[in-house]
Amino acid sequence: KFLIYTSNFKNMETLPSNIIPISICGKPPDWYHGLQYKKLAPKLSFFSIWKETHDDNYYINHFSDEILLGLNQTDVITDLKHLCNKSMYDNIDIVLLCYEEPNEFCHRHLVAFWLELFLDIKTYEIKEESNFIIKIQEKCINF
Repeated sequence: KFLIYTSNFKNMETLPSNIIPISICGKPPDWYHGLQYKKLAPKLSFFSIWKETHDDNYYINHFSDEILLGLNQTDVITDLKHLCNKSMYDNIDIVLLCYEEPNEFCHRHLVAFWLELFLDIKTYEIKEESNFIIKIQEKCINF
């Protein structure tokens, strides 16, 4: 059993102790000293433009073309498990972290959808306000 969750950094205190946090953003908060997986981080070039324009379609296109198309989903899972010092056969739960609120547009939701679509696995968003795990709903994500 291997479960993947997504959440933001401010929810780290509410995470169950058995879930291993992994940052997937370009630069985590200064106080975060945990695991990082930069291969899933957005590039500063298109991220900066998105911060100015909030054009989600622009971001989705660039994130897909410049990040996801260069990666293999199975290799990403293998990398994440190795990052946690686990083998492909170990059962672990991880949470992919970045900054945006659960209901805001965020690349972690694109990554979750990408993994679900190609590996037939389920991902779950952890929300602080409800303190329980909510299934991610697809939000205008077109690959």
